[in-house]
This record gives sequence, C-alpha cells and structure tokens, in this order.
Amino acid sequence: MKATELFGNEKNFWDPVEGSAQNGLIIQFLNSVDVEVMNRPKGYSRERMIEINKNSRKLSSKINSTRSNSIKNQVIIFNLSESFSNPNRVPGIKIKNNPIKNIDKIKQNCTSGVMISSGYGGGTANMEYMTLTGLATCLFSGTLTSPYTQLTPHLKNNITFNQSFNYSAAIHPYSAEMYNRIENYKKFKFNSFRYLGNKDNPIKYRRKIQKNQYLSDETLYRNAVDEINSRHRGMFINLISIQNHMPYDNLYTNTNRWNCYSKEGLVSQQELSNYVQGIHYTDKAIEKFIKRINSIKKPITIVFYGDHLPGIYKNKMLKDGLKLHETDYFIYSNTYAREHGAIDLQNKKNVVSPSNVQYPLGLTL
Repeated sequence: MKATELFGNEKNFWDPVEGSAQNGLIIQFLNSVDVEVMNRPKGYSRERMIEINKNSRKLSSKINSTRSNSIKNQVIIFNLSESFSNPNRVPGIKIKNNPIKNIDKIKQNCTSGVMISSGYGGGTANMEYMTLTGLATCLFSGTLTSPYTQLTPHLKNNITFNQSFNYSAAIHPYSAEMYNRIENYKKFKFNSFRYLGNKDNPIKYRRKIQKNQYLSDETLYRNAVDEINSRHRGMFINLISIQNHMPYDNLYTNTNRWNCYSKEGLVSQQELSNYVQGIHYTDKAIEKFIKRINSIKKPITIVFYGDHLPGIYKNKMLKDGLKLHETDYFIYSNTYAREHGAIDLQNKKNVVSPSNVQYPLGLTL
C-alpha cells in the first residue's frame, strides 16, 4: 500500500466515511486489508494462555478475598477530558496566573499524578480504548493504528471494564460518527449512549461558551448527573468531553489575564491564551461537578484524565518528547463513598499510562 501514497492515498482510520470520500471506496477498503493485529510472541500457545488465565484468577481471588464492597454497587466514572494538560509542564511555556486551581487542589487530596499519553495532538480514541480494555496499543503491530476501527468491529468478544457492572452508559456531547463509537459501544455491551443525533437518548442542557463551536464540559457533567440519578444501583459511566478540541483561534474574550509566556517560536500566543482559557472553564466545570456528586447519597468515584496535549507546541519531540506526553489525572471519591468505605483511597502520586489509570485503586480487569 506504500505505492498508493504516491497517488494521494491518505490513510484515514478514525472516520471511515470521510476516508471513503477522500480516497474512494476501493482504496479505503485496501487500506484495511493489510492490517496485522499483533506479532506472535515467543512461546505463545493456547495451553500457555489457559495457564496464565488460571494463575490470574487465583491471584485475583486472593486479592478480592479481603474486599468487602462490591464494585457493582458503586458508581464509577471514567472522564476523558479532551486535550487537558497543565501547560506549565511544557518547556519554554509559563502561565503566571493558575487557570486550574480547583483541579490542582483536588489532586492534592486524592490519588493523582501524571499520565503518560501515547498520543500528541490527537489519538483520543486510542487512549479511550486503553482505559476501557487495559490493553496498551504498543502491544499491537505498527499497521494497527486505530483499534476502534481496525480491530474492535472484527472481534466477537471485546472484554472491557464496563462489563464488570450490571449497567453501563456512555456520554459524548458530539457526533458519534468518529471512530465508529456507536457500533463499538454495542460491542463493549454498553446499555446506553448519549450523543448528538441520538433522538432516543439525546444530549440535554446544551451550552456553548462564547465562540467555541463545541458543547461545554458543563453540558457533559449535567448529563452525567442525570445518568447517575436515573438508577438507584451501581453503574459505570464513560464520559468523553469535546470542549477543548482544536482549533483554539479567537474563541474567548479576556484571555490576557493569564499572562501566558512562551519562548519565541514555540507556540502562537493567541492559540495558547485561548487554550488556557478553555482549560480554566474545565476547571470551573469539574469543581461544580464535584460539589454536585458530593451531595448525592451513593458511592461515586471519578477517574479524570487528559487524553493528550493540544498540538499547538512546536517543541522538538526528540528533546521534549516526554513532557509533550504528560497529561493530568486524578481519582476522586465523593463524600458518601469515603464515609462508607466504598473506596480505599491512597493519597499518593503516581505515574500511569492510559491502560492502567484504574490500577492505583485496584480497578483492574
């Protein structure tokens, strides 16, 4: 398929419809034919996998023997926050007035730290796939760049975290056409999926901020509260935000108050200041959401994580690559959960990957 690139073939695995319009049906089909899912590991066999499974079950039974609270009776929320990351970690960037004071405060009092994202400026669905399955995309072949479109649709069984619950829901205040999410969530056995265009289960309380074309994080969280209150028992909720998606040009007013500084040539000042204003609105929205779930009389834990940095920084990847892949995460349990021992919080800082953001609390597949 390398030869077809000379004729303008641009591989598009995140939106098959767009890819077909861009490359034509035949080329789009051929792009998917030569995909090798995974290189065969040395010593791999059915017998070896059965042995590993048996040992893992024994270990999990031992770990779970000391746990008194069933996760099925709790509300666990995974919150992928689009392009969220503290700009002050990027070399050559300085934000003098802190736009994420509330999130920094939350991180000081719960399990939190830095997540090493496998993407930069994009790749949202890959991070989401890793958090839901516990599988790191680095395990796959180089030809498999998007599990959501190249792998999930072809598997009979997709083992995902939400299947540990009797009920699970997903909320994305945007179109669901990207990354084949509608069909994938059915494969993952989600019970419901709220998205723009779903007439049976619509996105409510729609609000945009100033000139931003995307729905706000406040919209996402208000819909999440509705979902939490819709059932008396435990559930899993997957939240995928959209507010801070690119572009970042001329979205908000009053952006100069952050006193953004950058070394010359590293980033557009307008893009940086608008991005910073956006994550400030996220900070305010998450503060409001935390207060809301603290008033609910059921155990709720939210796993918040930024999927990747915005692709606005022009730092050299060879020099600053690690910093350009550091996003923020925290795991917060509401007042009811803490008072009733539903979650054993560990107040320590961790460096995690998308495939193990749930590990600090033992929330493993």
